[in-house]
Amino acid sequence: MNTAVKRGERKTKVSRMMNISRNTLDQWLKREAQTGECGAIRNYQQGCRHKITDWRKFKEFVQEHGGKTQGQMATLWGEGVTQQNISRLLA
Repeated sequence: MNTAVKRGERKTKVSRMMNISRNTLDQWLKREAQTGECGAIRNYQQGCRHKITDWRKFKEFVQEHGGKTQGQMATLWGEGVTQQNISRLLA
């Protein structure tokens, strides 16, 4: 990618060849200029952060309150947990 740009290829043509946006190409070139590499960024948060992270505590909570609705369980748990959060963890 960088070789093509250094060779004089137009950035628009390079981005089309790679099937990426021109903005993505510019970001990769900027990252390479700053860090010396333009590979994929690793070790970043993927997906949503779980509001409930103590699985042992959650398992005990479900055993105690499993007869309640997910909405009621979310209210009992507190800490901004929603019915959807409970639903995802029970799935």
